[in-house]
Amino acid sequence: MRHWLLICLLVLPPFGLATEMPATGTVTVLFTPWDDAEGALLREINAAKKQLRVQAYLVTSRNITRALTAAHERGVKVEVLADRDMVAKGSNSLVPQLHAAGITVRLETRYAAAHNKILLIDAEGDTPVVITGSYNFSFSAQARNAENLLILRGNRALARAYLDNWRRHRDEALPYAEALLP
Repeated sequence: MRHWLLICLLVLPPFGLATEMPATGTVTVLFTPWDDAEGALLREINAAKKQLRVQAYLVTSRNITRALTAAHERGVKVEVLADRDMVAKGSNSLVPQLHAAGITVRLETRYAAAHNKILLIDAEGDTPVVITGSYNFSFSAQARNAENLLILRGNRALARAYLDNWRRHRDEALPYAEALLP
C-alpha cells in the first residue's frame, strides 16, 4: 500500500500548488506612508484604455473613487468586486457612489472577508498592469497605515492568472442591489 501511495505522489500532478510563470515586465514597489501609493494608483487608473477590474475589501478614498468614475465616463469598462459586509456596514464605503455612477458592482458574500486588493488594468491587452498588495483603497492606507503596493506591468501570464481568478470571484459574487437585500 505504501508503495502505491509513493508512486501516486511522484506521478500525479500536485494539487493546489502555486502557479509558476516567468518574471517579465517591470515592477514598481511602494511602501506607505513614505511613498505616494495613491498617486501611483491614480496615474495607472487615468492611463487605462479599455478595462479596469477592481477587487477590493474597502473603498473609502474619494480620489480613487473619482478616478474610477472618470474612467467610466471616458468609456473605460470599469467593474468592481467588493466585500458585501464592508459595504453593508456603511463603513464610509464609497462603493455605493460607484454603483450610482453606473459602474458595474458585484458584492462578494461567500467569504468571511473578501480581502483581496487588486486592480487589473487592460489585463487582456499587450501591456497589462496588475496592482496588488496590502493597500486598501482608502485614505488610511496612504496616510496612517504601513502598507505595500506592487505595480506589475507587461507580464501577460501574470495578468491572465489574476484575470482568471478575478472572473472566478465575479461569477460567485452577487449583483449590488441583490446582495444588499435584507
